[in-house]
Amino acid sequence: MNAGKRFRDFSRGAASAAKARVTKQSALLAAIALFAAGCVSQTQLLDNKQAMAVQTAVSRAQFEMNCQSATGEIISREVVQPALQGPYVNGIQRAEFTVGVTGCGKRHIFIVICPETGEGCFAAGPGRFIGDQ
Repeated sequence: MNAGKRFRDFSRGAASAAKARVTKQSALLAAIALFAAGCVSQTQLLDNKQAMAVQTAVSRAQFEMNCQSATGEIISREVVQPALQGPYVNGIQRAEFTVGVTGCGKRHIFIVICPETGEGCFAAGPGRFIGDQ
């Protein structure tokens, strides 16, 4: 009889351990789901920043080309990972757009960078590159 009680106690302990594992796994899955829901996908980041990137390139082109009727279009877009990543240092992910602007018989290409955090973008190029006259 005494051996039977030990066996039942052991089985109850195993059942408790199994419940604890299931509860921990459920909590872990819930935490992962909440974390993933809070993250913006790369496609969403590009979609959210695209209109601002085109407007930034067009504004710069209108000034540089002296052409208020300039219009822009996306040539390419990608998410650029930070150059510095590590446990203590973390850079900012950014959306990078290549925008072609045409107007007044002129065409220019601008690279527009939009940081993931923040409310603005900046247009780099065409600038003065080697051989650019």
